[in-house]
Amino acid sequence: MSGARPLLAASFLALALLISPSAHAAPLPAGFVRLADVDPTIRQDIRYAGLENFLHRKADGYDAPVCILTAQAAKALSRVQKAMTAKGLILIVFDCYRPARAVADMGDWTTAGGPPDPQWYPKVERGDLIAKGYVGKLSSHSRGSTVDVAIARTGGPSMAKPVCGAIDADTLDFGTGFDCFDPMSETAHRPLGAEAAANRKLLVAVMRAGGFKNYAREWWHFTLTSEPFARERFDFPITSN
Repeated sequence: MSGARPLLAASFLALALLISPSAHAAPLPAGFVRLADVDPTIRQDIRYAGLENFLHRKADGYDAPVCILTAQAAKALSRVQKAMTAKGLILIVFDCYRPARAVADMGDWTTAGGPPDPQWYPKVERGDLIAKGYVGKLSSHSRGSTVDVAIARTGGPSMAKPVCGAIDADTLDFGTGFDCFDPMSETAHRPLGAEAAANRKLLVAVMRAGGFKNYAREWWHFTLTSEPFARERFDFPITSN
């Protein structure tokens, strides 16, 4: 019986390793990190991992609501976060690295066609989203250094329901929510309320100072200027730790 206890203990250890969540997490490609491991203070609201997005379902490849970025982009975003917290504000990310399979999934989804969606694309047919430039056949997100981001107050909710796009009461007023497929989402769109215009200007300024450049058609979309994989696209799934 004396030899049974070590054997039993070893069996329990092996079983624990098998059922441990970390044992199932696929290793990330070299150069990539989970944002929470670099800066857990940045709020994550990863929309394509759930139902609250323009697809109204999970996108292919989003196995967890987790932000993954290249190490360079994550560290740069953390520096922006530190600048924001000094102002009593925080960053919220809606999407980070996006698997190529998710990009294809979104493109295939548009081919089913359908009428405008009042929340996400109020003035364009679903089948025209690619032609109008709102859904891409390729995405810079798949390179790992692009992030969709907004700003919120640390003190609590501050925004009324947006005209269209993601509803997130914690964000500042940006005129629209994330993923509002409409000309109103263009960063320099006018006319725009004074508060929304000021918040967009603030977001662009702090992100530029952190080394990110804005995509002019989407106020929330930023890519690291010195991205490490400028010519590559990745397709590994998004998993938790």
